[in-house]
Amino acid sequence: MISSENVRAYVERMASDEPAPGGGAAGALQAALGAALIAMSARYSTASEHADRARRAADRAEELIPRALGLADADAEAFGALSAAYTLPKDTAEEKAERSRAVQEATAGAARPPRELIGVGTEVVGLARELTGWCNPNVLSDVAAASEAARAAVATAMVTLEINVRALKDAATREELRAGLAEGERAVEDAAELTRLIRERVRG
Repeated sequence: MISSENVRAYVERMASDEPAPGGGAAGALQAALGAALIAMSARYSTASEHADRARRAADRAEELIPRALGLADADAEAFGALSAAYTLPKDTAEEKAERSRAVQEATAGAARPPRELIGVGTEVVGLARELTGWCNPNVLSDVAAASEAARAAVATAMVTLEINVRALKDAATREELRAGLAEGERAVEDAAELTRLIRERVRG
């Protein structure tokens, strides 16, 4: 679990031939890094007239870090459950029916972490946009880095979500999860635009 490993050990495990952690967990780690950068940037901006806003932004970003890290573990666990469902026997009609039910249940479960990650990443992008208006100019590049990390997290989550949604048979569940894709599209576009604006400010 990411909460009990150092960064190097976790990355090396991701690089191994173990099936998890994989892309979904990497996206969640990106969101956590983005939130951490927001918290740091806000704390370097508390000397201005926006000190209260900066403290609130830092506190909210701090809350998002464990949520994102938890989603890294949740994604890996969901992948394990889905893999286990596919190994169930399918020799009889009853076994086939039970295997199909288990696969659908596990697929829906595997879609939940990326759906939630889109929400976390979207919030990080929103915090980055807020900070851009009044943060210490010395941390503008860090705010951009936070936005880009969140953008990577959301884009990764969208791909993972789309793969799982495609495999779901329940129409209501599919539609519920697809709502996250529209939210993700907006967040990815917002993050790209925010980075462009920050680069223009940096260039002067």
